[in-house]
Amino acid sequence: MNKRISTQTPINFISPEPYEPRVFTEAKPAVDALTALYERNTAFLIDAFGGIAKGAPISGRYRAFYPQVAIETTSFGHADSRLSYGHVTSPGLYTTTVTQPHLFRHYLEEQISLLIRNHQVPVLVSESSTPIPLHFAFGEGAHVEAAASGLADLSLRDIFDTPDLTTTDDEIANGEYEPQPGEPHPLAPFTAQRIDYSLARLSHYTATRAAHFQNFVLFTNYQFYVDEFCAFARNLMAEGGGGYTCFVEPGNVETPAGHSEPETGLAPPRLPQMPAYHLKKPGHAGITMVNIGVGPSNAKTITDHIAVLRPHAWLMLGHCAGLRNSQRLGDYVLAHAYVREDHVLDDDLPVWVPIPALAEVQVALEQAVEEITGYQGFELKRIMRTGTVATIDNRNWELRDQRGPVKRLSQSRAIALDMESATIAANGFRFRVPYGTLLCVSDKPLHGELKLPGMATAFYRTQVSQHLQIGIRALQKLGAMPPERLHSRKLRSFFETAFQ
Repeated sequence: MNKRISTQTPINFISPEPYEPRVFTEAKPAVDALTALYERNTAFLIDAFGGIAKGAPISGRYRAFYPQVAIETTSFGHADSRLSYGHVTSPGLYTTTVTQPHLFRHYLEEQISLLIRNHQVPVLVSESSTPIPLHFAFGEGAHVEAAASGLADLSLRDIFDTPDLTTTDDEIANGEYEPQPGEPHPLAPFTAQRIDYSLARLSHYTATRAAHFQNFVLFTNYQFYVDEFCAFARNLMAEGGGGYTCFVEPGNVETPAGHSEPETGLAPPRLPQMPAYHLKKPGHAGITMVNIGVGPSNAKTITDHIAVLRPHAWLMLGHCAGLRNSQRLGDYVLAHAYVREDHVLDDDLPVWVPIPALAEVQVALEQAVEEITGYQGFELKRIMRTGTVATIDNRNWELRDQRGPVKRLSQSRAIALDMESATIAANGFRFRVPYGTLLCVSDKPLHGELKLPGMATAFYRTQVSQHLQIGIRALQKLGAMPPERLHSRKLRSFFETAFQ
């Protein structure tokens, strides 16, 4: 039995030296300070854990805090009203805790620069009152099983802070957070603990590090699209990259530009639940593709976590059931509205909330279809229809009494049915991430057109490549836009956080 076990919970807090708050008028040194403070405090926890694992006496409870950045304004003067982010809505004190600033450096520098420029006041970097959980201090890729074996008889919660799910939520993003009198207002949509929680889950679900994720994301519900994306990316790398620097696959297997084979990483023995693939560019300006599988639960889960990385856009590319007799297998559906019967977001975003089409995304998708297929103007209607997409949570809805579902689909003017698109669009709306959907009709269950095995093989072979190229082209168009144009004010509520 481990004789170091105490009969009482330690009450003596052991922490790094208090950090003197610092004022900054430029973003870069402010982010440098956030990084130094975060690294100091996480190193303190890791060193304490390592010492105890090796037999050091327990002399108290070890605690270190997340860094935070704050801004205080006293003016009601309006910032540039064209901007959807980068400014606070009213005078007051605004703060946010910060985690892994090395990962979010580009994002933090941009957000802090906008604050300083738009309000002409400095920012304050200090320690927050939120403890860093030991689990999150280790970060990605840490392997502590061997070291932790010496702590088998200890309760880590008696010695270190652990993740607190009572304060890890989406209240800010959902518009439900109300500061108590005297408390500061939130500066960002996610707190440090909420971000750390998602970063850990991302690695688990996708088998790639969060640092590999790019700002433009494709979601799909079929492996065929992933296979095509991998073939496209590998060819691109072998030919020099074409502006992309690296292709990353599950297991953090990296193929640099100019190479035809991976240089680093180890493929996992089996694929994770939602494998991710990253075609990287400097500044995270490349494309990430995730196979989310089937169903709204997966769609919500992965977008809940990717949202903390603050991507610039995400699109759904997948198959759907065509609901109109005029449609043919292989036709495209560009969603401009959604019927939400997925139910997984009902507690976070009521179904009465409309999910608007975003003009910038819609135009990019339509132009991409024109360029890849060669159809233009009125001729484009031969292969693509714009309309309402219905998303449901029952894949076998046809086996029930169809009168109810078919009536609702007809009344909503739906032209396609799937199980993911509305969920991804709704979470994009909820998290202020520009979203869009381009589906491909793969069957017509209301009209008796179901794919036979041979037909399915031919369909996938001829249609997936074109569909994927359309998605890639659309994201490239969105990536060429200035961020202030892409991030629509339609996604902002009455009282928004300053950070995108």
